[in-house]
Amino acid sequence: RCIHFGAGEADIALVEIGGTVGDIESLPFLEAIRQMGLELGRDRSLFIHLTLVPYIQSSGELKTKPTQHSVKELRSIGIQPDMLMCRSDREIPAEERRKIALFTNVEPKAVINVPDADTIYRIPLLLHAQGVDDIVARKLRLDNPPAAQLADWERVVRAIETPTGAVDIAMVGKYVDLTDAYKSLNEALLHAGIHTHTRVNIHYVDSERIEREGTTGLEGMDAILVPGGFGRRGIEGKIAAVRFARERRIPYLGICLGMQAAVIEFARHVAGLEGAHSTEFRPDTPYPVIALITEWTDEDGAVQQRQEGGDLGGTMRLGAQPCQLVADSLARRTYGKDVITERHRHRYEFNNHYREPLHAAGMTFSGYSLDGQLVEMIELPDHPWFLGCQFHPEFTSTPRAGHPLFQGFVAAAIRQRPQHRQEMDAA
Repeated sequence: RCIHFGAGEADIALVEIGGTVGDIESLPFLEAIRQMGLELGRDRSLFIHLTLVPYIQSSGELKTKPTQHSVKELRSIGIQPDMLMCRSDREIPAEERRKIALFTNVEPKAVINVPDADTIYRIPLLLHAQGVDDIVARKLRLDNPPAAQLADWERVVRAIETPTGAVDIAMVGKYVDLTDAYKSLNEALLHAGIHTHTRVNIHYVDSERIEREGTTGLEGMDAILVPGGFGRRGIEGKIAAVRFARERRIPYLGICLGMQAAVIEFARHVAGLEGAHSTEFRPDTPYPVIALITEWTDEDGAVQQRQEGGDLGGTMRLGAQPCQLVADSLARRTYGKDVITERHRHRYEFNNHYREPLHAAGMTFSGYSLDGQLVEMIELPDHPWFLGCQFHPEFTSTPRAGHPLFQGFVAAAIRQRPQHRQEMDAA
């Protein structure tokens, strides 16, 4: 019922179940789709199983036993796969695919080879070449479906494989040992590279290392990005990265905590608010330019309170929220429209009590909540490209459409690169 409700008016609902067949954690979900398949009937449901076909280097052969065993486990709980997606690091010969088909009771042409690719965005083209869309249409009895339109995917792959230039972008965070922590950001930058025909080289810089060793790791970068995060660890390194970008006039994008770090740095070193900080990291700061949503102060100095049952979801502001952009701002020019909707996940906001002193020092507040009470975007008009946003634009970036904020950021890095290279050569 939940799946039907969530599918809305879609013709096909795609349900993905992770994990490994046979693990106890997956059993309730597998049982649910078994029942769903029974209720819908074979003409209205299709089971696709993703499995591994490993290559054993010592013996020089592909092993199909793991796939056979996995399908056997599925069949033991009442699920017969209609199609197998066989992952491998190389092409699977036709004879091996026929063997898999024979021992799993799946028709040979429905045993699909999914080898490693230079980019994941090539996979739809590989699947189309093996007729996956035709098999799905036939199994679900979709009469005369339109031909697959993959021109956009082909354009995406060409742009990735044949860039006309490259930029080096530093991502300053504290989770850089596990880069998948920034997976959405990595992809958003890749998408921006697709639309600017640029190879984006991401250099992960540990903010704690900056605290210990200084900003030498930022030398040679064409742009700097500080992503979101929680907790005090590494915050001073992020603030130092902001200062480096501001003073060196390097394009800067601060997301969530990255915007807050930009506000703190500007308050300290430009507005003269020595000791300015966020109450998340220093509750007794003399200048709480960033404060918990439940305790922020308005422009008149009055403390505003938000309760757990309020519209902002207690102390965490979550989900898609509209944002009004200021006319003639960099944010407005970048997005190309007055009102945007972006996704949030944060507990701390800019403290409105400091809006006037920071504005007087040169900071522009270019995005607000529709009621005008919450600052969503900041920028520095005397800087080539310096933007901070309280939301997470990476969550709405796609390979075909990209995202204007990341495209603008990468375009600024491209413009910066020649001058930056000249300065480095001169030094």
